[in-house]
Amino acid sequence: MLKAIKNIFLLPAIWALLIILSVILYLLSHLPRAFSGRYYHFLSRVWCKLFVRALDVDLKLVHKNSNPFPGHYILVANHPSALEDFGVPALFDVYPLAKAGVRDWIILGRISDYAGTIYVKRDSAGSRKTAKSALLDAVKSGKNIVIFPEGGCKGARIYEKFHTGAFEISLNTGTPILPVFLQYIDQDTFVWEGESLLKKLWQIFLTNNNKVNYYVHDSILPNGFSDKESYAKHVHTLYLKWQKDYLDEL
Repeated sequence: MLKAIKNIFLLPAIWALLIILSVILYLLSHLPRAFSGRYYHFLSRVWCKLFVRALDVDLKLVHKNSNPFPGHYILVANHPSALEDFGVPALFDVYPLAKAGVRDWIILGRISDYAGTIYVKRDSAGSRKTAKSALLDAVKSGKNIVIFPEGGCKGARIYEKFHTGAFEISLNTGTPILPVFLQYIDQDTFVWEGESLLKKLWQIFLTNNNKVNYYVHDSILPNGFSDKESYAKHVHTLYLKWQKDYLDEL
């Protein structure tokens, strides 16, 4: 009852703030690219936080790391839902890799593009090569990036393998991997299996169990690996273990 009363008053205020910030970011995105920068990236992260709250999602960052975050990292995570496109930037200072179609979304696409999102057409070898080069440049410039090594939404369970792009960049730059395991308590609702984005977000908004946990573990240094394949396989094995810890218990 208390939660229902709270939402009656709080959610409309959050949606109002979200709409206002969306308009501001959309207008700013029409400025020349030279006017984009850290301020816009910061505002886009605030937008993501508001959007998660507007969906009435109870998102928690759960620290399983015994050491502090590295100052510079490549974040990798499993990718079961649409929410992590907003949830990860809400919690971490990262520049994401997204599918090229996101850029065509009327408002969100323009905001994400101006905020520094890197896009890829997964079925295009040329696009994948260009995106990898852009990600490498971003890391070399000191930015944190996020890559979902499953290569897209593959369902609730960890996919049979991880793509090696994130691990190749880690090896080439000496940047550690920061692994985050995403747990959605209501898996049936949150898992994205081909629905339109709007339909999936509406389903998330209506869920009866809005609890979401992002488990962050200790970073993994690249100097213990000789090649990207063994590196990717090692991290994939960790995710299979965490799957037992965080999903099999549900």
